[in-house]
Order: sequence, then structure tokens, then C-alpha cells
Amino acid sequence: MNNSLIALEIMWKGMAGIFAAALIIMAIVYLLKKLGSRHPSEQEDS
Repeated sequence: MNNSLIALEIMWKGMAGIFAAALIIMAIVYLLKKLGSRHPSEQEDS
């Protein structure tokens, strides 16, 4: 039973790390999109 509790502890830490990394990447992409769309005059007219 002790080994399974240790495994569960390692597993939830890993899942929390993956979830946190995904949230950070999503926030960075969102901010880059906001910053990139701030100057519409710099975009090429096609």
C-alpha cells in the first residue's frame, strides 16, 4: 500500500506540472496575439 501512495504522489505532481505548463504556454500565446494585433497599420495589404 505504501508504494501505491508514493506512486500516486509522484503522479499528481507530474499531472499538476503538465497542467501548469499548458496554462503558461496558453497565456504566453494569448499575450503575443494581443501584442501582435496592436499595430494593424504594419500589416501588408493584399
